[in-house]
Amino acid sequence: MIYVGIDVAKDKHDCCILGSDGEILFSPFTIQNTLQGFDELYEKIWSLTKDLHEIKVGLEATGHYHLNLLRSLLDNGLASYVINPLHTNLFRKGQSLRKTKTDKVDAASIAMMLLTDRTLKPYSDTSYHNEELKSLTRYRFDKVQERAKLKTSVSRLVSILFPELEKLVPTLHTATVYALLSEFPGASFVAAAHLTRLKHLLCEASKGHYGRDEAILIRDAAISSVGTVMSAKSMELKHTIHLIEVLSEEINEIETAINSIMNTLESPITTIPGIKNRMGAMILAEIGDFSRFENADQILAYAGLSPSTYQSGQLTSSYAHMEKRGSRYLRYALFNATIYVCNWDPVFNSYLAKKRAEGKHYYVAISHACKKLVRVIYRMQLTGEPYRAA
Repeated sequence: MIYVGIDVAKDKHDCCILGSDGEILFSPFTIQNTLQGFDELYEKIWSLTKDLHEIKVGLEATGHYHLNLLRSLLDNGLASYVINPLHTNLFRKGQSLRKTKTDKVDAASIAMMLLTDRTLKPYSDTSYHNEELKSLTRYRFDKVQERAKLKTSVSRLVSILFPELEKLVPTLHTATVYALLSEFPGASFVAAAHLTRLKHLLCEASKGHYGRDEAILIRDAAISSVGTVMSAKSMELKHTIHLIEVLSEEINEIETAINSIMNTLESPITTIPGIKNRMGAMILAEIGDFSRFENADQILAYAGLSPSTYQSGQLTSSYAHMEKRGSRYLRYALFNATIYVCNWDPVFNSYLAKKRAEGKHYYVAISHACKKLVRVIYRMQLTGEPYRAA
């Protein structure tokens, strides 16, 4: 066997190739992140063996910089192992007491990990294609977060320009209110508006739910409003609403692409009450190939949902906090999915009530239910069976 360790960077990659006994077959060398650089790597590998079963290649999951090299490795049929940087960091520190970290040392450490760690699982081609779904779900997550910040800005601006409006509508963040504020960004604008125009705008935006009575109510509130007249804030409000509407269109487009992929996957995860395409897609995308995990507890550790442990001598910590390592997106998706599942599924609802009856805080009880949910999802994904309540 030959073991190829690659430390990934933006413009170049440092490589080291070891033999079965840990002997150095090629001293650490550097290749450029180009097609010629990849060919140089393969030339060295093929000079040692042409048998694909005799080759293992390891590289760190370094943001997005490893994806092009990984795609090339998979296309060439090489068994590739994508390793968590935290894992390689701890392994390197365990090899020596010296505080030494260079790219070439990292490449040698990765190659040595492949040689000694039999628990590593190869990265499948399915996992690579899963990156598209991961990209979409993370992109949507970031867009939703960005939109949420803008909605907070809208609430702030309305409290300055037309504070009475919030008490007249169920929520500020509806198409009707946005249409109103886009044309009349402040109480002074609404107060000066013609009643017929105001009624027509509200009726059209609300699809008939708001009529003349609501228009009069809003205009009267605007006339007696304490809202500040400030053109700069009004402009900011109009622009913020426009950005929210643009983001909403983009999010809808992203969700359409996510739904298309989920329809092809036909995953049983969406048969769990409370989990639909959006949350299910994020869970599937972040976990990837379920077969690379030997049990559900490994997925919990991967998500950073395992309790931390501290014991030294006779001291054992009685407060076990979540590790919160690994994918924050997966942790977010699992935790929020659990809340919905506990609301919709009687089995999980009873389990949550049981934990609450034991005196556990709500979020602690949810974390227990989350572990139960992960075990259910793990079994369903491996067997392909839909969810059946016990």
